[in-house]
Amino acid sequence: MLGLPDWFEEAREGLRPRALEFAILTAARTGEVIGATWAEIDLQGRLWIIPGKRQAASTVYPSAKAVARLLVGLDPRGDGARLFPVSNMAMLMLLRRMGRGDLTVHGFRSTFSDWCAERTTFPSEVREITLAHAFGDKVEAAYRRGDLFEKRRQLAEAWATFCGGEPTGNIIRLQAPAA
Repeated sequence: MLGLPDWFEEAREGLRPRALEFAILTAARTGEVIGATWAEIDLQGRLWIIPGKRQAASTVYPSAKAVARLLVGLDPRGDGARLFPVSNMAMLMLLRRMGRGDLTVHGFRSTFSDWCAERTTFPSEVREITLAHAFGDKVEAAYRRGDLFEKRRQLAEAWATFCGGEPTGNIIRLQAPAA
């Protein structure tokens, strides 16, 4: 698993933990993850192309770790089949069952954003596009033609490495609350 704390490791089996870990590694929203279908996934190119009706930015670049650990081995039951056929509340309820009702799935997106801003040198535009946030005005949008493909892929790999690595500097592992 990614080096997340022991409380996560203990509940690792099944689709809900895989969905939560995929959400963490891709910094995607709950609805995007639970709505993801096999037709949207290109395993060879490591692309997740989300239809515009579910997300403003249409392409996610999952890390190699996210693809290898979480998608390979799942049962693709046809082009329309969802990767993680779980309910909208499944990941939140999983966190509660793990004794982490103090956390939310969206909070991991916030953590990703803070990590990008405080611990990396990636431009804020890369972070914002990765999070599928709208930014800039109409003039900036008119001039922005690229999708920062390679930088977003590098960011995904850096995030997966951070999530899977040992703490460094003043970064500490999350611990379960004291009983």
